[in-house]
Amino acid sequence: MKTVSLGASRPSTVNFRMPTRDNLVPIRVDVEVDGQRYRDAFTWNPRDPDSEIISFAKRTAKDLKLPANFVPQMLQSIQGQLAEFRSYEGQEMQIKEKIVPLKIDLRVNNTVIRDQFLWDIGNLDSDPEEFARTICEDLNITDPEVGPAIAVSIREQLYEIASQSVSYVREKLSKNKRRAPEFSSNSKAMNNAVDLFKYFGSKGSVIRKRKEWYLYEPVVDVVPSEEGGVTDGKEELNSGSRPKKRMEEVKEASLQSL
Repeated sequence: MKTVSLGASRPSTVNFRMPTRDNLVPIRVDVEVDGQRYRDAFTWNPRDPDSEIISFAKRTAKDLKLPANFVPQMLQSIQGQLAEFRSYEGQEMQIKEKIVPLKIDLRVNNTVIRDQFLWDIGNLDSDPEEFARTICEDLNITDPEVGPAIAVSIREQLYEIASQSVSYVREKLSKNKRRAPEFSSNSKAMNNAVDLFKYFGSKGSVIRKRKEWYLYEPVVDVVPSEEGGVTDGKEELNSGSRPKKRMEEVKEASLQSL
């Protein structure tokens, strides 16, 4: 059984960034114009010039044969999310060797995947995209859109932890008293961490005991095409979640007409 050390290092204060090797921002676009709806999820490099956002929006609208009035809506959505991310840059957050549980519950096309696992947010060399590819290989998932969707979901949860850490440092400087944000937030991602963390001891290590293995067993279902309209409370990514850095490899996204 694998044992992972907890609390081996003291918290260190660093400038805000994604706690991963690549500082990529998770982006979600959900635009509806004249009864047509476009949804997509991908990652974006915050260092890229804003001119690339314009080119991306125009190219996407052209490739999917979307009306031209989709472009300004897409621009507003992407630029707004990047502006929020950039507003944290330069501010301090705390990174330490802390193991947190992450949870995935996604539906991509006809594939439904549910999983949960431990993630070391103190490892700035972690790679959600590589991790997602490994999951798909291990589970024999052949849909090329599932891996990017998993990576985006992981990045969204890590982004929330990082942004909450900035808020924690702010309040700590002013009040000098508050518990660690990842275990005190009322947010959805943080509450998932609280629910799962209670299964593990906090006195120096995490051990996956045999009786708790079921908590970490991934579930993959294939939904028949005729059930495509039923989400059953799961997250549906109609256009496919894909990293922006591999955008040229993916030429299609779906368009939902209402």
